[in-house]
Amino acid sequence: MKNIILTRQEIEHKTRRIAYQIYETFPDESEIVLAGVANSGYLFSKMIAEELKKIAPFGVTLCEVRINKENPIDIIETSLTAEEYTNKSLVLVDDVLNSGTTLIYGVKHFLDVPLKKFKTAVLVDRNHKQFPVKADFKGLSLSTSLRERVQVVLSEEDKYAYLED
Repeated sequence: MKNIILTRQEIEHKTRRIAYQIYETFPDESEIVLAGVANSGYLFSKMIAEELKKIAPFGVTLCEVRINKENPIDIIETSLTAEEYTNKSLVLVDDVLNSGTTLIYGVKHFLDVPLKKFKTAVLVDRNHKQFPVKADFKGLSLSTSLRERVQVVLSEEDKYAYLED
């Protein structure tokens, strides 16, 4: 059974709010990097980038982060080279923070190079973390049971998030 937890309008509103929070966190930057975890996290980072372009004077560089979610200790690949984000401010973006596994390994990857400032953003934080990682910017905090799954759909045709038993 699907229970809609975020509609298109709510996702757009939360995306705009997160963009403002990012802008307020990095007011003096000339550029920030939004590193989105492949698939929905990357799509969400693109949505945030669009909102930032409307309000922030700084440049936004997108980076796609490919993490093997079944085996997160595998090599993580990014669409930017390490030199392209070294000494810059970076926000790691994902759609859902479940156990924290994907985000913690993503954080670990980016800590291999010096960064000016490092933050995390998620659309939905499920509050079931197994790792000491938190979302600095989040659209929705949701307490769920462990057997429930949060799915996010971010397509051109539709945008919504739902809870699945």
